[in-house]
Amino acid sequence: MYSVNKELIIRSDSDAVDFALLKDGKLIELHKEQEDKKKFSVGDIFIAKIRKPVAGLNAAFVNVGFEKDAFLHYHDLGPNLPSLLKFIKLVSAGKTKDFSLKNFKFEKEIDKNGIITDVLNANQSVLVQVVKEPISTKGPRISSELSLAGRYVVLVPFSDRISISQKIESKEEKDRLKRLVQSIRPKGFGVIVRTVAEGKKVAELDKDLHNLMDKWTTMCKRIPSAHHPSKVLGEVNKVSSILRDVFNDTFTGIYVDDEDLFYQTKDYLQEIAPDKANIVKLYQNRDLPLFEKYNIERQIKTSFGKTVSMSKGAYLIIEHTEALHVIDVNSGNRSNKAQSQEDTALEVNLIAAAEIARQLRLRDMGGIIVIDFIDMSNPENRKKLYDFLKQEMSDDKAKHKILPPSKFGLIQITRQRVRPEVNIKTREEDPNKTNGEIEAPILIIDKITADLERIIKKHKKIVLNAHPFVAAYLTKGFPSIRSKWFFEHKKWVKVIPRDAYTYLEYRFYDSKGNAIATE
Repeated sequence: MYSVNKELIIRSDSDAVDFALLKDGKLIELHKEQEDKKKFSVGDIFIAKIRKPVAGLNAAFVNVGFEKDAFLHYHDLGPNLPSLLKFIKLVSAGKTKDFSLKNFKFEKEIDKNGIITDVLNANQSVLVQVVKEPISTKGPRISSELSLAGRYVVLVPFSDRISISQKIESKEEKDRLKRLVQSIRPKGFGVIVRTVAEGKKVAELDKDLHNLMDKWTTMCKRIPSAHHPSKVLGEVNKVSSILRDVFNDTFTGIYVDDEDLFYQTKDYLQEIAPDKANIVKLYQNRDLPLFEKYNIERQIKTSFGKTVSMSKGAYLIIEHTEALHVIDVNSGNRSNKAQSQEDTALEVNLIAAAEIARQLRLRDMGGIIVIDFIDMSNPENRKKLYDFLKQEMSDDKAKHKILPPSKFGLIQITRQRVRPEVNIKTREEDPNKTNGEIEAPILIIDKITADLERIIKKHKKIVLNAHPFVAAYLTKGFPSIRSKWFFEHKKWVKVIPRDAYTYLEYRFYDSKGNAIATE
């Protein structure tokens, strides 16, 4: 069976850590964790102040220390809000040092369809958790139904419910996990069992629960002296939050270029998956940066532009509007006599579907995404494309829904977004103009290579004219890009630098000096 190579590359700078997730060498996710004390990350818990409840919206605006107030809707309060408020009051005043909830007397639950002004007042202190980071001009979205996520279980204070992940399909396994958790669940806390707990022993779940209880206790100890508003619980370190969410048994390597982060990563894996701790390696080559070694810089440059090149000359155009994202699939200049138009359309659409699934994760695009695939008249092919796109997106952790193709070949996707979209600038300063911008050189090289692959079989001799910078980039070093072309196509391409050309300009000529059309 074909095995997938899954690697996590962790690069550290003085104020940020970059995480790149590779699948068979291809970049599929990119995360940046900024070192910022005021940062609002999903899962962080704040002691905050209610600024004002608004009956018309059935929500309250809450001061969490962000420039825009956070938004707390009645449905995000959690049924046991009165118990939480009473607990915060007791802890803040130093009247209780017992944070276990064993002997805590619970209050009556709030009405499911109640009104916010009946349960919250201005200036009241409340513990809230970030469920959506601040995006664009909006403040963070918060909830006062707290949960502490571990590797196998999630601990829910002020609850007695046990729920098992829907993704565990076996009824026997669900019952087994429910029985186990019932026997170790601390009083006053509910537990959600995560998918990765499938097949795990009671000792592993118990250890996870103990860690989460320690986290809860540490957080409660901070409340009496905490300034309102302030963060009382954040992720222990950047590595653990990313690893907890993306790591699974299929990983084959984790490479880190910073010693402290290397030990943090190894320790965390030792805790959650001891048999995998040896896949963590410290990268120490100072001459070749880690992201260069794994070809990540190049993939970032070629993946985040408005135009995304794919194999066989096909490409995507990705446009962002206020309301939605639009992706246009283009086949490029492909005329293959042996194939019918329908077969070509299906082939390009399937290549595009795989790339789109990757792009959505890579850029963390959310909201409504409309994809204009190449029209196919055969309903069977439309179904094939729809099923393939669903399969490609099955790995995506963000909640999403894919609608079947419309008559016009449009597919609509809604995808949940909890973090701001990853947007990387791929254009660089134009050396020919004082304040112009151009695509990065790597993109020019990729375009030239793609064009060359389309025309090289039809011509005996090819001459390329290009800007001197680009010509030098193609011919310098060994093996140069030109010699790689030679090894691949068994034809030597003559490269002529042309001073008169702009940076983006290039032209191919045949042996008679006639220009070769690339479009």
